[in-house]
Amino acid sequence: MPIGHFAPMKPILYLTGILFSISLVAADKLHSATKPVPRSGGWTKRHESFNKRVAQGNCDLIFIGDSITQGWEGRGKKVWGKHYAKRNAVNLGIGGDRTQHVIWRLDNGNLYRIKPKAAVIMIGTNNSGNNTSQEIADGVEAIVKQLRKKLPETKVLLLGVFPRGANNADKRRKVNEGANAIFKKLADGKAVHYLDIGPKFLQKDGTLPREIMPDLLHLSEKGYTIWAESIEAKLKELMGE
Repeated sequence: MPIGHFAPMKPILYLTGILFSISLVAADKLHSATKPVPRSGGWTKRHESFNKRVAQGNCDLIFIGDSITQGWEGRGKKVWGKHYAKRNAVNLGIGGDRTQHVIWRLDNGNLYRIKPKAAVIMIGTNNSGNNTSQEIADGVEAIVKQLRKKLPETKVLLLGVFPRGANNADKRRKVNEGANAIFKKLADGKAVHYLDIGPKFLQKDGTLPREIMPDLLHLSEKGYTIWAESIEAKLKELMGE
């Protein structure tokens, strides 16, 4: 059975995914944000649904992330339909995911035999309570390296972690901003491109409006509209439209 069809009862397969992921991380960067681990319960079912979907092919665009990305299926559903439905886009977001969970997923089926034109990454905010900015950046770097190795023809659009919290004094927002400052250097302008659209969600004084993020973390429909419109020009470029 290839790695693309993960079965929870196959320890050898599980170990293979871990070893492959770790091989992409420098020894001095191995920590909780870079060591691949799965989750259980509904997470496993959603992960397996991704594997079934990509196995069907017809995938030109993927979004990789956590609950903010998964939210394209909720508050962002109408916006997704307008901007991405006709682009054969696939949502690979799972609520609660941290970088280490995404690393595991990408080696256990989520990218199996697909060749999307572009991949949009926005991950890391769930790490901000336990990891440093550098550690989050290390996790994001590992994910980018996975995509470059597994999908060499795919253009990567790496997004800065979105702002969170009421204002600039929020501790976790500061951690995310520190991570963005580090991993934005992964962009080479060819295969990997970086955009920080965070300021578009904020007032001039750094305040985060609840009409855009009702709980100061997850987007409203207006927030998803801002996201889609902010990356549209770059996405068209990367997808060769």
